[in-house]
Amino acid sequence: MNHKVLTFAALTMLAPVIGAAPVRADLFDFLGANSAGTDADGRPLAVAPQRQIVSYQGPEKPGTIVISTQERRLYLVLPNRQALRYGVGVGRPGFTWGGVKTISAKKEWPEWTPPSQMLRRRPDLPRHMAGGIENPLGARAMYLGSSLYRIHGSNEPETIGQAVSSGCIRMTNDDVTDLYEHVKVGTKVIIQR
Repeated sequence: MNHKVLTFAALTMLAPVIGAAPVRADLFDFLGANSAGTDADGRPLAVAPQRQIVSYQGPEKPGTIVISTQERRLYLVLPNRQALRYGVGVGRPGFTWGGVKTISAKKEWPEWTPPSQMLRRRPDLPRHMAGGIENPLGARAMYLGSSLYRIHGSNEPETIGQAVSSGCIRMTNDDVTDLYEHVKVGTKVIIQR
């Protein structure tokens, strides 16, 4: 891919982050993503992108995380008008949300205790699960303020790029480990619907 196409692709994918028109689904093939079916709303799904550095023209300072739930992408703003882009899984219909949070805690191979709201919906879930490869929070978790939500790894990497969670932001274990190393407690996180 030549530099001009990469710049166009990066700016097109960042359009919702920087306040421009939303990305059109018909651009996915042009941008090199593969079709992965449709979501519950009939929107085309794109295969989650590989982690890469892209251009960033938005107003956020380096170190800020910007999550576009519509795009299913997470951007870590870098210096020099760049961002590190990751594919993410997001909340399924009825579980999407937006706002500004901060990372209040970071944990490696976190334990998981499903919240009471989730247990009411899914009484079959364990009441507590030790950290490890079978744990649904995966290799790392970054807790978002006092909310029930977190950015975390996943033992279901096939869900990245889809809307299937109960509101948490899922990443592959490799990607969440990479992000974990780049951010600290207090990092600003902007979640855009």
